[in-house]
Amino acid sequence: QVQLVESGGGSVQAGGSLRLSCAASRYTYTMAWFRQAPGKEREGVAIIYSGMTTVYADSVKGRFTISRDTNNNTLYMQMNSLKPEDTAMDYCATRSAYGGRLGRPADFAYWGQGTQVTVSS
Repeated sequence: QVQLVESGGGSVQAGGSLRLSCAASRYTYTMAWFRQAPGKEREGVAIIYSGMTTVYADSVKGRFTISRDTNNNTLYMQMNSLKPEDTAMDYCATRSAYGGRLGRPADFAYWGQGTQVTVSS
């Protein structure tokens, strides 16, 4: 019952920055970013709850910042100091309820189509 559309992905050199956006068709509660690199399982990157509490994967802590604008139902992720290992398809995800854990993709019922992030060395 919610559509998600990501944007902002692209190619950047190591040390550069990207800002991802995810436009939702309606207000939701918990929102998160996941990513999947070739040959690897989908992993949680960052999560933001309706109360604005945030959780980050250790691999991106201090470099990425997740935020949301409840006025236009948009999720963001500012990615700084990008590394080649950040190369992945990034997905916006959400659930229309409280809760949800970054380590459990199954907690999130709705997903965007993904946006590719490529970091070159």
